[in-house]
Amino acid sequence: MSRRREVETHLHTLAEIRAIMAAMKNLSYMETRKLARFIDAQRRAVATIERAAADFLQGYPDLAPGPMGEGTVLLLLVGSERGFCGDYNERLLAHLETHCRTMACRPRLLVVGARLAERLEDDERVLQALPGAEVAEEVPRRLHQVIEALDEWEGRLGPVRVTALYHQTHALETTPLLPPFQDLPPPPPEIQGAPFLYLEPQDFLAELTDQYLFAVLHALFYSALLAEHQRRIQHLEGALQRLDDECGRLRIHRDALRQEEITEEIEQILLSAQAMGEETTDT
Repeated sequence: MSRRREVETHLHTLAEIRAIMAAMKNLSYMETRKLARFIDAQRRAVATIERAAADFLQGYPDLAPGPMGEGTVLLLLVGSERGFCGDYNERLLAHLETHCRTMACRPRLLVVGARLAERLEDDERVLQALPGAEVAEEVPRRLHQVIEALDEWEGRLGPVRVTALYHQTHALETTPLLPPFQDLPPPPPEIQGAPFLYLEPQDFLAELTDQYLFAVLHALFYSALLAEHQRRIQHLEGALQRLDDECGRLRIHRDALRQEEITEEIEQILLSAQAMGEETTDT
């Protein structure tokens, strides 16, 4: 009886774990639907700003930001804040090392996401670790922290070349952030001459750069968070399948133990009946 009760207790515990994991999966699924809508809007905003920048810089080519040259290389790594997302952070770290070898650089790192920061805890390249977003509503607040950190480290280190490394839905992405407006597509041929501005060109470019950085950071953070939740759904689906398999095995084992108990009870009844019959015969 005690063995069967142990199995039933284990089954009950696994059922509670399964309910929690299923709830986590459903929450991640709902988050992916919401993030997909946000990403489309942000990508359109980034594309609009890039078209405006291309038009502006065609008319004011002397204000075009210089190419990626001298300065501290700062990599913004956008990892996960929570777990249950498989090898999400490990793949990002592998991408980091590949990028460093390809660019032949030793960068400084600005890390976003508690789980990723744990893996880089002893890495001397890390300047600062920031919390990541768990849901879409947290992204704007986290972005303000990232921008404040970039401003702070640029003040300490001087000119910086900032590149973001992060996940998209099906691939890892590398996006240059500063200097901005690198490799812009040319404006349509019908657009000629400098655009008419209400601001001084330098002031307009500064404002446009701020808007661009904010928009592209939104887009990449939403993309990274969407990829994280998709990976979490995939990871939890596999875990739930293994959990269901284990529960099925335990139910078979429980039923076998119950059959053994029933068999033992029948044997006890037969033995008791036989003993009573012998006593009656002796009498």
